[in-house]
Amino acid sequence: MNQEKDKNKGISRRDMLAGLAAIPVLGAIGYGLWSHQDEKASKKVNGLPEMDFSAVAAVPALVDGPEIRVGVVGVGGRGGYLMKALGFVHPDRIDDWKLKGEKDVFWQHYLNDFLHQENLNVKITAVCDVFEKNANRAIMMGANVHRNGKDGPQGDAPVRFNTYQELVSSDLVDAVIIATPDHLHVPVALAAAKNGKHVYCEKPLSWTVEETFEVRNVVKESNIVFQLGHQGRQTESYQVARSMIAKNLIGKISLIEVCTNRNDPNGAWVYDIDPEANEQTIDWKQFIGPAPWHPFSLERFFRWRCWWDYSTGLSGDLFTHEFDAMNQILGLGIPQSAMASGGIYFYKDGRTVPDVLNMAFEYPDKDLTLLYSATLSSEKNRGKAIMGHDAWMELDENLTIFLDPRSTQYKQQIEKGLLEPNKPIYSYVPGQGKVDAITTPTEKYFAGRGLLYTYRDGKAVDTTHLHLREWLNCIRLNNGTQPSCNIDQAFEEAISAHMGTISYHEGRRTYWDKEKEIII
Repeated sequence: MNQEKDKNKGISRRDMLAGLAAIPVLGAIGYGLWSHQDEKASKKVNGLPEMDFSAVAAVPALVDGPEIRVGVVGVGGRGGYLMKALGFVHPDRIDDWKLKGEKDVFWQHYLNDFLHQENLNVKITAVCDVFEKNANRAIMMGANVHRNGKDGPQGDAPVRFNTYQELVSSDLVDAVIIATPDHLHVPVALAAAKNGKHVYCEKPLSWTVEETFEVRNVVKESNIVFQLGHQGRQTESYQVARSMIAKNLIGKISLIEVCTNRNDPNGAWVYDIDPEANEQTIDWKQFIGPAPWHPFSLERFFRWRCWWDYSTGLSGDLFTHEFDAMNQILGLGIPQSAMASGGIYFYKDGRTVPDVLNMAFEYPDKDLTLLYSATLSSEKNRGKAIMGHDAWMELDENLTIFLDPRSTQYKQQIEKGLLEPNKPIYSYVPGQGKVDAITTPTEKYFAGRGLLYTYRDGKAVDTTHLHLREWLNCIRLNNGTQPSCNIDQAFEEAISAHMGTISYHEGRRTYWDKEKEIII
């Protein structure tokens, strides 16, 4: 927003909106009324629906039940974060946060939030990782049931299994968390489901089209509780957006734009290589799994997202977040067609996946198009935009709706001067600030999209914690209840992403045959 000052108050529109941070919803007022409050503030703005969000983001109570024994396959970066979301971190991490907190109050808050994170009544009983260092560290994390530093008492250590096959078949495990590279998601999920273990699998669902169908069938036949790791399902603003669109607040939607912009090596998957990693400390054969054979390579092991041999690229890694957000808000389902283009334009480091990608997904049955674009060499923030005939919605962890000057629904209010075109008519700001101690560019990227935390009762809460909590609740209910990102939602995500990937590889438009369930 520009910084043009209100003539009477000397306050900018940006200042006005910033001051609303403590107010969850600015409804039926908007800046258009605010800027003319001297003469119009007493007038009622008719035609804007009354918005009650008191129950939109309500979190069901934690279901009572026995302790759930969890095995974690893949305990590196993401696997470690999932363990933290369950309430388990390495004792050294606690000590580090305490030390930092002596100099920075942000770290005090960060530690305090973790220490007071809800106890989900789970026990880490088993871990598995092909890198010895990761596995040993995860053992210490799983033992830290009291969330202590290294001088505090610890609990029972989980058992380390050398292979995921051994872990998923163990009587020590009730449920399995999968945080492996993409090409191993389905093999582990299939093995777990066939052994009757509930599954929480990191996104994307699958590496290939064929295994997408296989894992859906096996999960449904096994009757396990399956949750795909799209923690954005817990983001408060997405739930509010769904409610607003259901009330037809923005009118007929014809175009959606979602984007991914990053501009640092970490965000482009050029991860650090651990100095303790070598052929003796990494089980290379197990890492390769179903992928094409390649001689041992530390670069491929730590930066696996850069190669199609193990990765699903931008479409599977980052587009899927954006797709799932729109799918939960609008119920899009699988598109009729997809067209993709892009290339390796910046990171000339031997990778095979593109660092620039554009994709267009067509939904003629819904009369709309979903556009996705991404670059890994620019940080320009573009967010999400849902464009309706009467208004458009800008969405991240917050939500703002702007009035379209050509609106039919609000034509009378515009003509009467009660609403001003191109000004916000609703603003939803669930919290007053950002989560403290966001340190890396990648963390900042995900925080800005509501993928690290959301708000409940004005308090920041880890979205992954809530997502795992939902999964555990369904397990304890034991009545067929499935979580929000169940295997059906996961299937839609996977097929949509694969359509874009195939289009990129083959340079043609791909189509989804809904009746035959095939990509053509």
